Amino acid sequence: MDEKRYNPFMRKILPYLVPTLVLAGILFLLCHFSVPIEDFRIMVFDNYQRIHPRVYKDTPVRIIDIDDKSLERFGQWPWPRTVLARLVDRLHKAGVQTLAFDVVFAEPDRTSPQSVISSWPDVPALRELRAQLSALPDHDALFAEVSSEARVVFAFGLINETTKNVPTIKCGGFLEHGTLGDQAIDYIRPAYRGAVTNLPALESAAKGLGGFNVSSDEKDMVRRASALFRLKETIYPSLALEAMRVFQEASAYKISLAGTARHRSFGEKTGIVSIKTGFLDIPTDKHGRIWLFDTGHKPERFIPAWKIFSADFDLSSLDGKLVFVGTSATGLKDLRPTPLNAFAPGVEVHAQIAEQMFTGDYLHRPDWTEGAEFLYILVLGLLLVLLLPSVGAIWCALLGASAIGFAIWFSWNQYVEKQLLIDPLVPSLSILLIYLVSSFIRFVKTETERGQIRSAFSRYLSPALVGQLAKNPKQLKLGGETREMSFLFMDIRGFTTLAEGMSAEELTNFMNSFMTPMTEIILKHNGTIDKYIGDCIMAFWNAPLDDVDHARHACQAALEMRDFIQTFNAARKEKTESRGKPFKEVKIGIGINTGLAAVGNMGSEYRFDYTVMGDEVNLASRLEALTKEYEITIIIGPNTAKRVPELNPEELDTISIRGKTIPKQIFSLP
Repeated sequence: MDEKRYNPFMRKILPYLVPTLVLAGILFLLCHFSVPIEDFRIMVFDNYQRIHPRVYKDTPVRIIDIDDKSLERFGQWPWPRTVLARLVDRLHKAGVQTLAFDVVFAEPDRTSPQSVISSWPDVPALRELRAQLSALPDHDALFAEVSSEARVVFAFGLINETTKNVPTIKCGGFLEHGTLGDQAIDYIRPAYRGAVTNLPALESAAKGLGGFNVSSDEKDMVRRASALFRLKETIYPSLALEAMRVFQEASAYKISLAGTARHRSFGEKTGIVSIKTGFLDIPTDKHGRIWLFDTGHKPERFIPAWKIFSADFDLSSLDGKLVFVGTSATGLKDLRPTPLNAFAPGVEVHAQIAEQMFTGDYLHRPDWTEGAEFLYILVLGLLLVLLLPSVGAIWCALLGASAIGFAIWFSWNQYVEKQLLIDPLVPSLSILLIYLVSSFIRFVKTETERGQIRSAFSRYLSPALVGQLAKNPKQLKLGGETREMSFLFMDIRGFTTLAEGMSAEELTNFMNSFMTPMTEIILKHNGTIDKYIGDCIMAFWNAPLDDVDHARHACQAALEMRDFIQTFNAARKEKTESRGKPFKEVKIGIGINTGLAAVGNMGSEYRFDYTVMGDEVNLASRLEALTKEYEITIIIGPNTAKRVPELNPEELDTISIRGKTIPKQIFSLP
């Protein structure tokens, strides 16, 4: 394809091609780089929770808080297991249904008699005392014994280092319900390689064991808590999930994956959908995580640990409760930022997840939301790509603003009414980007057209008309059209004789000093310079811009040109005579006619001019030639004379035109 054909094609296709490529790039990023995009979504969901947090409701969940005041009363952490045994015993007798420790007891109690005497020197003076202390019960055994009588859930920690010990699975297992070949463990992230476990005696005494790792998203913000963990090729429950199982006295878990009869989704194999245990059916994301629907810090859910040992505390208030034991003490460094609390105790995250299980207040982001957002961007993007080049920026701006407004409203409405997390930000930014790119391409195209118009017509039109044409390029119809116009031909009489007495330099200076003012006069009266033919100027009116008074403007230009010749000759005469040279008067002839003609870009694909053609144009040229015969400066045609009665045109003669059967009247301008 040659360049002349290629450039117009590219100019037509670019307003569609570039925005389409941008749209394709956005959709590609959505499919293949979802993690960075997720960061933008998360910011919106955080703000939703800050504006409209979960309403705190009274549930069986409570937190026994090992706070700073409790540490002041019972000493530094870890406390002796005898203190913890007393704590468990009092809570059990108070009727606590389930007690979950957000603590790992991985090492023997350093205050146990056996641990204490092991550090003593082997001297005769201590042998009797050593024997007496050896007979005392081990603190860990006492703690395990008390825990076995209660319904205790201990925690374990998962790490990325390989360890020998692995936690015991206390539940009856995990029943998976999914499509053929789809396994839950494939979606659980990350895959840990080791664990920090409790003492064997404590694990044996526990009714349940759960991982206390808390998922953190970017910048260590806790937004989703893992309900399931993967240790090598084994699935384990989280502390909150295991506590709820034990609380219900359920035996096992059932994991449902996408694509099953109960859980249709955007795709057959897109991950975990929910976890069922007892009466609970808990929705999760595809990795088995539960969105934290934050209430912020609520003192109502906290009970300082020291109060459990206080005589005036009503322990009956804990009857039938699910109690988590954890710490908010600053020095123990178990503080995590959440959307509503920059320093939330880790145990509070577990407690809030358990509260959500009791109340059924879950944040949902099913896998179909990503598909819906994808389709929304695709449909709106294509509409903008297709409509903006033809409809215009204003209407597409209204469409884009409406689409963005709808996305924001719908997202907020679904969050408030149904706790659905639908992203309004990425679709809105995508629509805005496509609109801006399309508008920019349109702007560049318009400016290019204006530049071409300025370049093409600046030599033929007045600056004011060029500016008007550049602002409204649609006024220019390229390719040719027929319209009524006025035409002017101006020629110097006897130019050959006049030029014989001049050198090349003098002739050049003469032409420049003559043609420049003549051109300025034509442009001043809204005329268009068609071409210079030697000493002749051809001009026309009413193209490319409309000019209702084109005939009058052409005649006024001719009259001013006639007046200019007198001034021009006077100046030349004075200058010529001062040099001692003979003066030759410059005389001009001007022919004007009005009628229909074809106007537009005419020529070839390689070179063309904006010009006029037609019989009425030829008549104007003939009238200019007759000025010499009639020894008059200006002759106008009959159509022109009819349109300028205020200029008092005088009939000069009736002539026959070669090739025409009907004679034509000709007129002069006084």
